[in-house]
Amino acid sequence: MCVNPLAAVPSFVLGPGDRRRMAAFLFLLLVPLLTVSACGASRVVVPVLTNPAALAMPRGALTLTTPQATLDGIAAVLVKELGLPLPGAVTAYLYDSSSSFEHGLVNDARVAPVRAAELSVFAFGIARRGQVLLNTEAAGVNVEWLRLIAHELTHVAQFELAGGEGRGEQWLAEGMADWVAFTALERLGADSLARRRVLATAGVRRQAALARSRLDLQTLGSPRAFTIRHQQEGSLPTYQLAFLMADYLIQRDGFPRVVQYYRSLAITDRHVAFEGSFGQTIDAFEAEILAHLQTRSTPDPATAPAASPR
Repeated sequence: MCVNPLAAVPSFVLGPGDRRRMAAFLFLLLVPLLTVSACGASRVVVPVLTNPAALAMPRGALTLTTPQATLDGIAAVLVKELGLPLPGAVTAYLYDSSSSFEHGLVNDARVAPVRAAELSVFAFGIARRGQVLLNTEAAGVNVEWLRLIAHELTHVAQFELAGGEGRGEQWLAEGMADWVAFTALERLGADSLARRRVLATAGVRRQAALARSRLDLQTLGSPRAFTIRHQQEGSLPTYQLAFLMADYLIQRDGFPRVVQYYRSLAITDRHVAFEGSFGQTIDAFEAEILAHLQTRSTPDPATAPAASPR
């Protein structure tokens, strides 16, 4: 799941030439969607390429000029650059409003109506096995549209690895999805992982859990509890916290170890999988990451490297 990107971190600073190129990029990206909306349709269905042999690495963000090219290009980064598996068939459903997104959650993803109504208020995308459902009202928010797609496709890969939905720690699922999304943006020349890390480090200083010295990862591992936490304490700091925890694990143990964790969920429960993959219990990791976050200095976001779209 991915929350409203309008509440996400600010977009990177662009020079005059960069702004013109990004404006042209966004115009080309949105034209197909606006055309569909103008014809009265509220849903566009896009089959996503997932066969590594058929996927071509995009040259940069500005080459992703249609929904099909954008979805296929980001899938190529995930599959060919990061080695994440996607199922043989992935379908993207693009909706032109919150109301059509809500209806799509019920009709296309079989989400319960009450839950769909709740999700459509704050989420711009969700993933199911072999599906991503996206509200295209997010498509005008610079690179956040690309981040949203990469984030949700990562969830599809997690489900493929684990053999189902909701089997791992939710904080790690969301943190890994953002880590992959930021890495994909870096590969596309649209942002940098280092910059997002700096912004997240500054952002979590306002996280209530950090202030009370209790992250409560056992609770945050539940999808429902994660949703309640970000509704109560703020979406942005909660997702930033999840990203920093996943980033710490990846820097410490390597990205393949996180992939291994998801593979092990297909044959064991989340607690055994975590300890077997990372060599410690979730409680032990919570103590370690809490100490790390509390002692880490807050860098100046202005010093983070910026990227120009290419």
